[in-house]
Amino acid sequence: MTRPTAATREAVTTRDAIAARFERLPASRWHVTVRLIVGVVTFFEAFDQLLIAYALPELRQEWHLTDGDATSVLTVGSVGMLIGALLSGRLADRFGRVRVIAYCVAASGLAGLALVACTSLTPFLVLRFVQGLAIGGEVPVAAAFISEITRSFKRGRFVLLYELVFPAGLTVGALVAAWLVPAAGWRVMFAVAAVPGLLAFLVQRTVPESPRWLADRGRTAEAEAVMDEIEAKVSAATGEPLPPVRYSPGPPARPGSPTAKAATDAERTATGLRSLFTGRYRRRTLVVGAIWFTGYFVNYGVTSWLPSIYKDGYGLTLSDALLYSTVTSVAGLLGCLLVALTVDVLGRRKIFAIFLGGSAALLLTLAALGADTPVQVLIWTSLSAVGFFGSNICLYLYTPELYPTRMRALGCSVGGAVNRLGVILGPILVGAVYAAGNNVATVFVMLGAVALAGAVVAGTLAEETANRSLEEISP
Repeated sequence: MTRPTAATREAVTTRDAIAARFERLPASRWHVTVRLIVGVVTFFEAFDQLLIAYALPELRQEWHLTDGDATSVLTVGSVGMLIGALLSGRLADRFGRVRVIAYCVAASGLAGLALVACTSLTPFLVLRFVQGLAIGGEVPVAAAFISEITRSFKRGRFVLLYELVFPAGLTVGALVAAWLVPAAGWRVMFAVAAVPGLLAFLVQRTVPESPRWLADRGRTAEAEAVMDEIEAKVSAATGEPLPPVRYSPGPPARPGSPTAKAATDAERTATGLRSLFTGRYRRRTLVVGAIWFTGYFVNYGVTSWLPSIYKDGYGLTLSDALLYSTVTSVAGLLGCLLVALTVDVLGRRKIFAIFLGGSAALLLTLAALGADTPVQVLIWTSLSAVGFFGSNICLYLYTPELYPTRMRALGCSVGGAVNRLGVILGPILVGAVYAAGNNVATVFVMLGAVALAGAVVAGTLAEETANRSLEEISP
């Protein structure tokens, strides 16, 4: 155990001391274990999110659903995710990250299990809404937690290799559901997806609460005790004594940077949503919100409509349409991996500008070519998916970095809510444009323009956070 000496104790706050102790921790088996446990939870939350698309054809036949009923089935979960994202941030900033993650996982699992027993539409919609609340609540809080247990050196790679589990969960969910639903029915699929709810107990028993959060809440003794435990496990995992802690009376600041000036009283005392729009955080919230919205507008505008465009616009069979669409999703997963491996070298702002801007250029090129054949659409949308998937996954790293511990989860949850707005509006507007003239090229002009707007905002207004401690970025 290493704490400040008597000479430095007065100058070093508990928050600064905890940050300094994290900065000296080498990557170890402990980090991998915690990332794996929380990652498995997030993987299955993504897995659950996608199941409804594959269950819907059977539900329509079994319950004789109208088009309006089908729309409700598809959207009620997204509405729940939006609300869950907004609620979870406040709860996690007040009651702790691990507790909220565990409760969300348990609620999602129980709701999934109850869905198996549904025999009519109304209880199904209620349970899907509850499940949406849980999934929408877990994902942003988990992102905040992973950021808080990571040192600044190569934080981008560490966090994003964890965040890869979400797109991986979507991909695996699609593959498993495509096989299991036709073979065994939609109920079996929801039963399988409910089993990971048991992970709530594993999270509570094995994952420590964030020492940064404990220190910020004034629970000094608990923060130091948890930090002692983490240091002991890391030292045991590496087999070597930990390097000395370099304490300083406050976070270092780059001259001329937005964090070079101390936080104002208004920034330190503002609470709730108002805190996200106070002082330096106003610009950050507006910029990151714009990137969340544009990125996910394009993502779901493309992926949700590709199967229908291939089938109805180009006359492909359903199996071929789904295969083409899956290729685009796999390309997006590769884009996520590429970002995880380069984000600490290029920096966050360049990643957004390059990947989202590149996606815009590819979509606009496809529109200029006329989108005449399905193979043409497959090639250009798949290349574009590398860009918008990669940009979007970077947001789960970037957003927690922009806010101090006292409102980090809230900032992440608002980002998750804006994400849901893009997820909802993207498919709606793409459908409206496509239905208006049945012109595929026009759809890609709109999507390319939205991606370009996001790239411009990020490239000109986003603040760089790479290789800086959380306390330096957000005092």
